Amino acid sequence: MKKKMLLPLCLLVGLGPVLSGCATIMSGSEQKIGFSSTPTGAEVTIDGKVLGNTPLTENLSTKETHTVKMLLAGYEPYEMTLTKKTNGWVWGNILFGGLFGLGIDAITGAIYKLTPEQVNADLKVKGISSTNIVNKTLYITATLSPDKSWEKIGNLKGL
Repeated sequence: MKKKMLLPLCLLVGLGPVLSGCATIMSGSEQKIGFSSTPTGAEVTIDGKVLGNTPLTENLSTKETHTVKMLLAGYEPYEMTLTKKTNGWVWGNILFGGLFGLGIDAITGAIYKLTPEQVNADLKVKGISSTNIVNKTLYITATLSPDKSWEKIGNLKGL
C-alpha cells in the first residue's frame, strides 16, 4: 500500500514547479504597499474602501490598478493611482514554467507588480496660498476665504 501512495506523491512534488508560474511562486498575487502622510493620521481609502489612518501598510491584489485617496480635516484631499508593471519574475517562466507557467501568472495576477511600492502624501493646508515655478512658468494658488489668523504681507496690483 505504501508503494501505491509513493508514486502519486512523487509526481505531485516533481510536477509542482512546472504546474506553477515563477512569479506566482516568488512574489504571489498580492503586494505589500506602504502609505504615509505629512502630517500623519490621514484616512486612507483604496478603491472606495476605508482601510485606516497613516502610517499604514496593506496587501493589495496585483491584478488591477488601485485608486488611493487620503483625507485629513483642514487639508486638501490627496488622490493617486497605483499602476501595474510587468513583474521581473515572469521572465523565469521562459526557463522553468514555459507557457503554462506564464498562463498561471496571468490568471493569478502575479505577472504584475504595483508601482509605487510606497505612497507618501505631502498634504497641503486648505486655503493657504502658495507659488510654484516649473519650467520657467509661475503657478500661483490663491484663496477667496482667508483665515483671520493670517498676517497680510502685501497686495497684488494690476498692470
